[in-house]
Amino acid sequence: MEFPEPVIRIAIEPKTKADSDKLGAGLQKLAEEDPTFRVSTDDETGQTLIAGMGELHLEIIVDRLKREFKVEANVGKPQVAYREAIRKTIDEHYTHKKQSGGRGQFAEIYVEIGPSESGVGFEFIDEIKGGNIPREYIPSVAKGLESALTQGPLAGFPIEGVRARLYDGKYHNVDSDQLSFEIAGRMAFREASRKAKPVLMEPIMEVEVVTPEEYMGDVIGDLKSGRGRIQSMGQRNDVQVIKSLVPLSSMFGYSTDMRSITQGRALYSMQFDHYEEVPKSIADEVIAASSGVAAA
Repeated sequence: MEFPEPVIRIAIEPKTKADSDKLGAGLQKLAEEDPTFRVSTDDETGQTLIAGMGELHLEIIVDRLKREFKVEANVGKPQVAYREAIRKTIDEHYTHKKQSGGRGQFAEIYVEIGPSESGVGFEFIDEIKGGNIPREYIPSVAKGLESALTQGPLAGFPIEGVRARLYDGKYHNVDSDQLSFEIAGRMAFREASRKAKPVLMEPIMEVEVVTPEEYMGDVIGDLKSGRGRIQSMGQRNDVQVIKSLVPLSSMFGYSTDMRSITQGRALYSMQFDHYEEVPKSIADEVIAASSGVAAA
């Protein structure tokens, strides 16, 4: 069974060493119970990141950590789980060569890297012929390519929807090994991804609002102000139902906004729908913020 990828994350930091131990145990238990909840560590900051399907999902997780596992922790602001994608197909030639006395390292590959038709996951195609690369090294190239997907060239977000076709290469009888070809795969992808027209992708949520008719105009206006696109409107008994597609980044704090607009008389639900390219002006701000640079 496949489970959806988390679309929102927050940093969580234990207050004491004792809390750190309890936090680790609690997160492991909760992740075992809930396949849509993920735990990771930020490579640069060392912070623990927890990711889930929405603000409420993570609020419940944090509440359970406090109540059931007695963890005292500082919790950061919600962050959108952006992705990156590539739009152009690139032919990349990469040679990994290292010689420092004794046995060296050598791997040379020719690989075509571009967007996959599905737009998700990673697709690897082996077209090596004539033993230009020994069979035992080809899985290492695939491993290296796929490992590079965890960090995109724009802002370090994971890359989705990549197709890689390995079609030529060279090896050395003494210096080549699996590690050399894995490194070549990883570095080839990093080089290619910068040239393959990378773009930023954001999660788009399907949002349903149920509201009394007198607030309908204000609700629609508010959704549109957050880049929402109205999909349908209709009546259900004596209330109006508005369905729309809205970027997750516009939905932070929406419960408070909606209560204010409708005097607490509307309800809403949302679920992940798809990823979509971020408009360039907004993408530039996200990339600058992720790089620790103020947006111009």
